[in-house]
Order: sequence, then structure tokens, then C-alpha cells
Amino acid sequence: MSKNDMGVALVTGASSGIGAATAERLAEAGYQVFGTSRRAAAAGQRRFEMLTLDVTSDESVDALVKEVIRRAGRIDLLVNNAGFGVAPAGAEESSIEQAKSIFETNFFGVLRMTRAVVPYMRQQGNGRILNIGSVLGFLPMPYGALYSATKHAIEGYSESLDHELRTRGIRVSVIEPAYTNTPFETNLLEPDAKLDEYRAARAAVNKRVNELMAAAEGPAVVAEMVLKAARAAHPKLRYTPSGLASRLRLLRRFAPSGLVDAALRKDLRLDAIPGSLPRSPAVQQQATRPS
Repeated sequence: MSKNDMGVALVTGASSGIGAATAERLAEAGYQVFGTSRRAAAAGQRRFEMLTLDVTSDESVDALVKEVIRRAGRIDLLVNNAGFGVAPAGAEESSIEQAKSIFETNFFGVLRMTRAVVPYMRQQGNGRILNIGSVLGFLPMPYGALYSATKHAIEGYSESLDHELRTRGIRVSVIEPAYTNTPFETNLLEPDAKLDEYRAARAAVNKRVNELMAAAEGPAVVAEMVLKAARAAHPKLRYTPSGLASRLRLLRRFAPSGLVDAALRKDLRLDAIPGSLPRSPAVQQQATRPS
């Protein structure tokens, strides 16, 4: 299949990890792909072109989208992937300023890109927007409250937006990966308001997350799911890659809330963290009681 047979795709946060794998897979499938990164990308062998973009800047977003339109004439697929996370920590260990910063990139960055691209898709009468969410968007992780909150926001925004745009030929979907072995996880922002009370918990959850990351699949699994969603004749609102992500989706949907709560605490070993208060038999019984 020749270049541009599938249309024009724009992928944010494409310098590494899920974004880079997605851009490569879309290009391989026949899309003309423009990837973006906040800093000028180093020269390398890619099937796609890299452009500079800061999703926290209205001016940068508008200029980038206009440049893609100038070069390609249209945008058929937008993949909102740019984002960052905070290393596992208590919710109160991030300042308000840091919390705003996370939302500015992970959520408002998606809004900026969508607002800039949708007018062109409306003129075309078709288009597809795929937002990279997370299983944390439906199953929040303890000591990951702020990142989970941004992904919950993406879930709600995407579902509402899909209803608004589908009559105009535009569909919106969320991709919900679980742990993915990418450089993203090695560049997590440290919380900027650390408290001694959370020192043991922070270390224990970090250790467990690192164990899970070491066994996680690479970004190619997510990239393949993005391609599936982009090509779907009858797109779904949510796409959850096979493996752990699918199992967590089923657990969240069908298991009693008490069982999900107990399983999550057991997997992260929260009740074994030094300084944790032991739960009374009554509380333990309540945690495992079907709701």
C-alpha cells in the first residue's frame, strides 16, 4: 500500500514509547504520518515526519495543525498521546501547581488538539480521534491519584465528544492500555511536596510498580490496537488491549466492588506497608463482601 492511501495521521508525543510505536505502525499501514514532540527530535530512521509541538500552548497547537494542513491538505486521524506521570506517591505529596501542570498536558493538551483539528474534520465530513487513556481511567491506582484523575477526565470527555461528533462523520475512541514497558515509566516526575508519612508507602509501591513494568509488554501492542480502532468500520468507544488490560476491564465490569478493592490492595501489597494500620476483622469482612 502506497503512502497516504489510508489518509493523514497526526500523532502527539511520538518521540518514543507508545507514540513512536503508533506513528511507525500507522506509517507502515499506509498513512501519511506527522509525529510531534516538545523538543526538536534527533535525526533518525523513521517512516514519518517529526514536528515540534507544545500541547500546553494554544499558539503552538494552532501553528502545528495549520502546518500539517498546509503540507497534507487534511487530517483524517488524530492520536492524542502526549502526556506524563508522577512517580507513585500520596495524593497530597504533589502541590497544586504540580497538579495543574499534569492536567495542563494530559487533559487540556487533548482539548487543545481536538479543538484545533475538529473544524477541519467537520469540513471534510469525516475523521477519527483516538485518545490514549489508561486502565487507570476506569480502575484508579492508589498512590497514582493525579494521573488517574487525568485519565478519568479523558474517558468522560471522549464519551461526550463522540456523541456530539458522530453525526458529522467523526468518531472518538479511547485506547486503554495497562502497564506498558516504555521510557515513559523511567522519566516520571517526582512529587514536589514529599511527606515523611508516605516514605515507606512510596518506596513499596514504587518497587511493586517496577516489578510489574519489568514484566509488561512493549508499546507495539498498543500501536496495534490504535490501528485497529483507526480502521474499524463501526468503531467502539473503548479499546482495551488483550492481556492484563482486558482482564482488568472485565474485573471492573463484572466483579463485586469489594472483591476489586481487596484484589487491588493485595496486588500492591498496601496492607503490608510499614506503618499501615491493621484492618479489624469487621473491616476485612466488609472489604470482601459483594456490593
